[in-house]
Amino acid sequence: MSSTVTRTRLAVAAATASIVVLAGCSSSGSSDKASASSCAPTKGKVTLQYWNTVPGMDKVVALWNKQHPDIQVETKNISNDQYGTLGNALKAGKAPDLAQVGYDELPNLRTQNAFVDASACKAATAARSKFVPWTWSQTSFGGTGVFAMPQDTGPMALFVRSDIFKKHHVAIPTTWDEYAAAAQRLHKADPGLTITFFDPNNAEWFNGLLWQNDAKMYGYSADKWQVTVESDQSRQVAGYWQKLISGKLVRTDLANGSTQMYAAYQKDQIASYVGAAWGYSMFRDNLPKQAGKWTIVPMPTWGSDGASGDWGGSTVAFMKGSKHLYESVEFNTWLNTDPEALAMENELGGLYPAANAGLQLPALKKGVPYYNNEKIFDIFADSSKKIDTSFAWGPTQKTVNLALQDAMAKATAGDGTLTDALAAAQSAALKSMKDQAIPATAGK
Repeated sequence: MSSTVTRTRLAVAAATASIVVLAGCSSSGSSDKASASSCAPTKGKVTLQYWNTVPGMDKVVALWNKQHPDIQVETKNISNDQYGTLGNALKAGKAPDLAQVGYDELPNLRTQNAFVDASACKAATAARSKFVPWTWSQTSFGGTGVFAMPQDTGPMALFVRSDIFKKHHVAIPTTWDEYAAAAQRLHKADPGLTITFFDPNNAEWFNGLLWQNDAKMYGYSADKWQVTVESDQSRQVAGYWQKLISGKLVRTDLANGSTQMYAAYQKDQIASYVGAAWGYSMFRDNLPKQAGKWTIVPMPTWGSDGASGDWGGSTVAFMKGSKHLYESVEFNTWLNTDPEALAMENELGGLYPAANAGLQLPALKKGVPYYNNEKIFDIFADSSKKIDTSFAWGPTQKTVNLALQDAMAKATAGDGTLTDALAAAQSAALKSMKDQAIPATAGK
């Protein structure tokens, strides 16, 4: 993610059992299979359309075009209204061949019959081994096809102003209990200082916190979705942050990536940031004078297993209506596995690659000057290995996220609690599925 374009990278993953059912609860299963009956190369020169939100992607595409004169790609940046633009194009029957889609939007768009299954192409199925396993599970809907290629992920970690912690003689926390204790000590030492901020309008970030605590939001059994947004594990996370908010130990008036957020960090008013791999460039590019003051450590844990969470990540999906499936697979595979392409995407767009080859990029093996030449990507690589692969997204996740954000905003304003927000999100999930005739019930 680029700090120049502050966009919340949508979060990852859906469990195998959960995703398989999508073919049954919508019309997508038969039609996307039918669309993929052929993977024959097109005779003559081909031009593909690829829509995305990644800064610098035009330069990556230019490299491909230079190397592949018979398969040219035209790219369009849709970061201003990603899903609105895609939705309108789908309705008009003018979708691009390929489009960037967040992992948590994949189930929703599949119920709208937005994708074509590329599994008829041997190159598509062969690409499975090229990616971090849990990301492939999401783009293949648990092995039912190949609907997208993983592009990047957002393994989470803790960004720390080590100089502030050192100044107040507070140890860098390794557990959430230690984090809460550190919050109290820092605020007591300096009433104008908080350990971090809580953005109530960022459901994707909060979902990453739930993910870490094994708070599975959805499951599937007995021919129904089991909605468990309001689980005991979710309530533990909500209760924890509610205490920090009620004790005024975290700020709630800042939006992630906003000018106000950077100003607060610039003024030494906030001592840490719970973020994802793509966020490393945010502070580097927006707070250059704080070089050498930041370090990145593993995310505080709930228990001894060291589980982590994921916030963000996207795929490049094969969109319905494409007449050039073979060529789309060729470009999509190159885009997300070629070392030169991956290096450019990391440098220009801040992407943390989902491809195994990407994790071996020289740039991800070196120390990062801004962070005291520490090998910060080792932290993210370790975090990625500790992400629960069975975490699932529901088919109406956008509606659920909006309901969660609305209720969290009310809670931070003193109207209700974060636990109440979970209940509101649970209700929204059940209602939205009922409205779409998707079998669902409240799970345990």
